[in-house]
Amino acid sequence: MKIFVTGTRGIPHIQGGVETHCENLYPRIVGIGGDVTLIRRSCYVDENNKIRIFKGVKLKDTYAPRKKSLEAIVHTFLAVIYAFFKRADVIHFHAIGPSIFSPLAKVLGMKVVVTHHGADYEREKWGLFAKFILKTGERMAVLFADRIIVISDKVKNDVASKYGRTDDVYLIYNGVNKAHIIESASYISTLGLESRGYILALGRFVEEKGFHNLIDAYLESAAKYHYPLVIAGDADHATKYSIALKKKAKNSGVILPGMVMGDNLAELYSHARLFVLPTFHEGMPISLLEAMSYNLDVLVSNIPANMMLIRNDESLFNPHDIRELSSKLDSKIQKGLVTKIYDLSDYNWDEIADKTFDVLNFTKK
Repeated sequence: MKIFVTGTRGIPHIQGGVETHCENLYPRIVGIGGDVTLIRRSCYVDENNKIRIFKGVKLKDTYAPRKKSLEAIVHTFLAVIYAFFKRADVIHFHAIGPSIFSPLAKVLGMKVVVTHHGADYEREKWGLFAKFILKTGERMAVLFADRIIVISDKVKNDVASKYGRTDDVYLIYNGVNKAHIIESASYISTLGLESRGYILALGRFVEEKGFHNLIDAYLESAAKYHYPLVIAGDADHATKYSIALKKKAKNSGVILPGMVMGDNLAELYSHARLFVLPTFHEGMPISLLEAMSYNLDVLVSNIPANMMLIRNDESLFNPHDIRELSSKLDSKIQKGLVTKIYDLSDYNWDEIADKTFDVLNFTKK
């Protein structure tokens, strides 16, 4: 059974929640017997990841223009055609935008599985036309996919309430790896940081991540006098927002190390004092799961996705209330260093891979 994957920018070492999801998921599926080809967007392939196979997952690079409004649509169409000519048995779409091509894949004779990562049309970065396309993609996924994977209870409930679909809908959470503790502080020292002496946030530089509000709240807090704020990440495409955010951060003394991965990211997590996630919208936040795996104290916005993982009021804030965030930053810092122990047993990647492979495997009844 040949499984082809689209809807992701690609793997390995490419920024994004879906990309992290795929990088952890598909090598495990190959390990339990899956034949997986992941179709990458050519505009994200560089000398650091220009390979044909990653941990058993076959990689195919297909053209995509590096333009926010076009890349997913153009690439997914070409990916579906490629999968057809390669006689794919199953095509696995990630996210609702690419899933607009679910009917095409069905007409071409492939089994269709869609992983719904969240209502992307709720993200602030999209205009009216893009939101229309995303909503259409969601509808096409629900109507035409043979099976749907949802990553949270909220998404599962939305699919049922909006479209009345409950059959062949499988709740499978995002996963998280065991923390890779790095005792050395060699990387963070190059950023001028000390162990347990900084506040960490990370993600793509887009409006819905709320980093502009985090910077404003940080500047209003007493924490700024003692603990640097580090925001790791970058934008996929330079936008007015990302350019303005970088300027704002620079003028505010916020440290921007860029996109950080591998051991350097592990070191950032290992030595952070506090992790903050000020986002307005998430499906299932992998960065929060990662911070929890490192037993970090966290402060997160009170959106449904975050509240699935964090429920105590002292660690939650209204993402639109800068004053509340500033106050809670200070409260967290004043309590001193806190090590948390979280139950992450539901987010084991090996179990998630087993469940996902069962959904993808149409030879099993």
